[in-house]
Amino acid sequence: MASRSGARERLAGAARAALGGGRRLEVAERVAGGSKKGVYRLVMDDATTAIAYLWDDTENYWPAAEGDNDLTDPFSPGLGLDLFEAAHARLDALGVRVPAIRLVDRDGAHCPADLAIVEDLPGESLEELLARDRRAAAPVMERLAESLEAMRLHRAPAYGKVAVVDGGGTSRGTSCEGVVLDRALRDLAEAASRDPRIADARDQLEERLLGLAAAVRPRTEYAVVHGELGPDHVLVDGDGNPVAIDIEGSMYFDVEWEHVFLRIRLHDAYRPLAVDGLDEDRLALYMLAQRLSLTAGPLRLLDGDFPDRAFMAGIAEYNLKQALELMYA
Repeated sequence: MASRSGARERLAGAARAALGGGRRLEVAERVAGGSKKGVYRLVMDDATTAIAYLWDDTENYWPAAEGDNDLTDPFSPGLGLDLFEAAHARLDALGVRVPAIRLVDRDGAHCPADLAIVEDLPGESLEELLARDRRAAAPVMERLAESLEAMRLHRAPAYGKVAVVDGGGTSRGTSCEGVVLDRALRDLAEAASRDPRIADARDQLEERLLGLAAAVRPRTEYAVVHGELGPDHVLVDGDGNPVAIDIEGSMYFDVEWEHVFLRIRLHDAYRPLAVDGLDEDRLALYMLAQRLSLTAGPLRLLDGDFPDRAFMAGIAEYNLKQALELMYA
């Protein structure tokens, strides 16, 4: 596909096949927020709606990097229909609400790229609900906590992407903490190449990462985690249930990784999701690692043509300062 334009023409046949009933596609509008895949709301001539996920290079704002297609790396980009379907099946089996699938196309019947059409949930995201009415969000947070508990209690003897582990595969590295450390050191190097403040503190940050990783004790069982479960990746359906989206990066991993991300994104609203028994050493390592990731990643994204540049630069700046504060924490 040559560009991000012309979505209506590209998706018309798939929309008819997914939604049927003689309907005709009237509008295909890109939904804000997707950076690795195209996300389009499909509006039919009878006002029926659905969401299309389109995994195509032209829909991906991230600059290509070595190892992007290495599924044995738990942190390689969550791209493609296979990862989506495996994560969807696992989460659905655990009772975690995910958008219902209406159509999948991996053979190019409708588009020359991986395509899924799923249920549209046109209401608020959890992020919007929390900002509007914290009290109204309370029952949604309770149900989200139940979903997270179901994910936490489902264990596997190996870590990695759900598609890899459930398919009997093996991921690179020897431990979650080792994989995180390697990634954090790469993020540190990348951030240092783009910002002089990180460059000046690189040696101290590296020493801190190595010290935190050395304190982590081995573990042999891993939980299901979404990986980037911010409140913008949770929609609220008409019955007040939380619905997880952007699930392709789901993996078996240390549950602490998920809770660090939730703490970062939710701040004081995280409290209803807190659980006992998390490993403090892992939490400390993963917090610094995620701050570095949330610095390097947005700076890398700004190398391309991501449209909301001020927003992404703000994420990088905030997390850069947080990383520097953690240097001596």
